[in-house]
Amino acid sequence: MAAEPRLQGLSRKLVNDGLLDEEKAIEAIKGAREEKITFTQYLVNHQILSAKKIAMEASAEFGLPVFDLNSLDMEAIPKDLVDDKLIEKHHALPLYKRGNRLYIGISDPTNLAAIDDIKFQTGSNTEAVLVEVDKLSKIIEKILDEDDGMDDMLDEGLEDLEFDETEPDASKEDDSGSNIDDTPVVKFINKMLLDAIKKGASDLHFEPYEKRYRVRFRIDGVLREVASPPVSLNMKLSARLKVMSKMDTAERRIPQDGRIKLKISKNKAIDFRVNTCPTLFGEKIVLRILDPSSASLGIDMLGYEPDQKEFYMNALANPYGMILVTGPTGSGKTVSLYTGLNILNTEDTNISTAEDPVEINLEGINQVNVNEKVGMTFESALRAFLRQDPDIIMVGEIRDLSTAEIAIKAAQTGHMVMSTLHTNDAPLTLARLVNMGVPPFNIAAAVNLIIAQRLGRRLCEKCKTVEDLPKNVLEEEGFTPEQILAKPTLYKAVGCDACDKGYKGRVGIYQVMPISEEIGKIIMNEGTALDVAEQAQKDGINDLRQSAILKVIQGITSLEEINRVTKD
Repeated sequence: MAAEPRLQGLSRKLVNDGLLDEEKAIEAIKGAREEKITFTQYLVNHQILSAKKIAMEASAEFGLPVFDLNSLDMEAIPKDLVDDKLIEKHHALPLYKRGNRLYIGISDPTNLAAIDDIKFQTGSNTEAVLVEVDKLSKIIEKILDEDDGMDDMLDEGLEDLEFDETEPDASKEDDSGSNIDDTPVVKFINKMLLDAIKKGASDLHFEPYEKRYRVRFRIDGVLREVASPPVSLNMKLSARLKVMSKMDTAERRIPQDGRIKLKISKNKAIDFRVNTCPTLFGEKIVLRILDPSSASLGIDMLGYEPDQKEFYMNALANPYGMILVTGPTGSGKTVSLYTGLNILNTEDTNISTAEDPVEINLEGINQVNVNEKVGMTFESALRAFLRQDPDIIMVGEIRDLSTAEIAIKAAQTGHMVMSTLHTNDAPLTLARLVNMGVPPFNIAAAVNLIIAQRLGRRLCEKCKTVEDLPKNVLEEEGFTPEQILAKPTLYKAVGCDACDKGYKGRVGIYQVMPISEEIGKIIMNEGTALDVAEQAQKDGINDLRQSAILKVIQGITSLEEINRVTKD
């Protein structure tokens, strides 16, 4: 675990000068660590201090000159000297070069790693210059966006997109005689992939039927038909997708799994997980977009209520024990787990994960793809991890008793274990472990926290409108008398040009249940899921429905939407 933060350098200067009190400064240092941003970014993002005031104080403390980025010539920035990944990682920007001396704009003078890394990559002598953090963020964002040529790709050159394509027969005909490099087919599939990324889709479905062919995107959890190409292109579309995914184009009788890597720019690529399934009229192909950025959103962006966030952070702070996340496929379990792993991912922590397959690639975490065909199961991966001096282990899913037993033993012997289960709510997760054959006393001793979750669509802020509902309807929907008495303003979806039928984006709905002493006793006494749920209510733990109602009261989503995702 990370050491307790202490005041030094800039934070100490700000406290000594009376601009921050000590408690707030330490809270800011902790917050910056959690969000994986600099101390100065945190202060400005949370409107604690202005960027200009921070720069002036930092200059006085460290003796570095302050440079006004308003006077910077964007065209003259030697950005090609430094990799975009380094610019993004360190929040540092090369400003100009004089001879062999490269001047680096930073907002945090303690960020010595940025100077060292850039010096190592460029071979130049580097010198730090202080800049205002908000202006620096805008310029870095602009530079990184310039390297993202997606908008141009949609208009021209669709057939020239770069894929990681190494199949020797990538430009040949398959045995059906369908030319898989037929330009219209290539351009159509490339456009579908780019459209899906731009629209924020999570999945693409290519579906053949007897008299038609359709393509659907899953956007904010709901499938929408986006195209209907001629059914005669069925074979060509599936052959092209299979070549891109490095599958056997001649095999159409059994399901296949593959992966596509689409290069958007020099430093940016998007991965797609691909699966084929033979149907009556051809192969249905589903692509899942794997978005690494979703794991770095930060816990505050996921939709946890303040008490739920506190429960999760407290569980993450434990040196050992088990955290379980449960919910149906597509409910955001992986993002919840990786958000926690991101918080724990420090230099002094050894983290290993076993997944089927690895969806989010994170630097600093040792990730293993489960492959049962060659004997790499969750169980064998776990056994290997335990011989590699682990601090934190993440298991993609607990599917059987042997995996559950090893995971629970690891949680009882000084390791933090995180995993998922497919159950409907938190109390049922405990019952599922018992049904698997795990002894109740082991469950009570090992499990620290269970998170059950769903994803609901957010109402569009531009077009949502007030919805008046009578008291009896609210009572039937599960609103408490206190909530009804407060006369909350509820909203419903309308729809406009900026959204999808009144919704834009999604928010997590959670039941976060710590295993209290009372719940532990119920487990030990072999109580039912209903007994656990009853005790959780007494402990003040909201179930999924209650948490969803809070999101309605807060104006984040609609009653219609929470009925879709939480009503039995």
